Amino acid sequence: MNFIGRFILVLLIFIFSACSKETIKKSTIKEKSLDAQVLEAYKEGKIALEEGDVLFAAKKFNEAEILFPQSKYAPKSALMAAYSYYIQDYYGDSIAELERFIKIYSNHEDLDYAYYLLAICYYEQIVDEKKDLQSILNSKEIFEILIKKYPKSEYSIDANFKMDLINDILASKDMYIGRYYVDKKKWISAINRFRSVVDNYDKSIYIEEALYRLVEIYYLIGLTDEAKKYAKLLGYNYQSSEWYEKSYVMFDKKYSNNKRILTSKNKKSNILIRKFKSLFD
Repeated sequence: MNFIGRFILVLLIFIFSACSKETIKKSTIKEKSLDAQVLEAYKEGKIALEEGDVLFAAKKFNEAEILFPQSKYAPKSALMAAYSYYIQDYYGDSIAELERFIKIYSNHEDLDYAYYLLAICYYEQIVDEKKDLQSILNSKEIFEILIKKYPKSEYSIDANFKMDLINDILASKDMYIGRYYVDKKKWISAINRFRSVVDNYDKSIYIEEALYRLVEIYYLIGLTDEAKKYAKLLGYNYQSSEWYEKSYVMFDKKYSNNKRILTSKNKKSNILIRKFKSLFD
């Protein structure tokens, strides 16, 4: 091989070697740059959120998640995007983000928070129990999942409290419709509504009135034995209640003796209603 041939060979080896090193170098730089981009997007989102620009914040959090789905910032970014939408009352966008989070990050340590925020998104859309039944039912369903899966979570404490409020709302809806049926003298329909309160919402604030309404209706339609059963249940648990007093005056003097006995007892817990209902069915 002559001198020119050797020179060309050495030159080619040098070029290929340089290209190989450059490729490796570029690949390494790109990987580090990607991680830096994720962190930068996350920080930009956080700053925007603090400044009140929630839409831009959500955009940057989504960008951070998409850039590097395997990063520890990916699930955190997804939750932050959902929260950004939530604080501006973009409930639909927040719900979509949270449902996706629950599906993709099903084993994440903050899953209880995701369920809680999802339930809150539905809960805060409740405006009128006569119109927003779906929001009520959705929030109740998610709160129930949270309480069942994470009973010791800090969010379950508030979830239990809000469940009581939701049950009051659902009970009030049945009471509202039940009273309407009473006005229209549709006794069976009214009974079904008031029974729904007694059977499903016995811890609600409407339980006493619901029992009284059942006493009233059964008495009016001539089913005295049924009326007496519910009057007894009302008296046993709520003997000092105004609703018991109203039911008491419907019956004859034989009930005065029962009233004296019942009023000497302490008011019982709502849990006793369940036992009595099983006896009356």
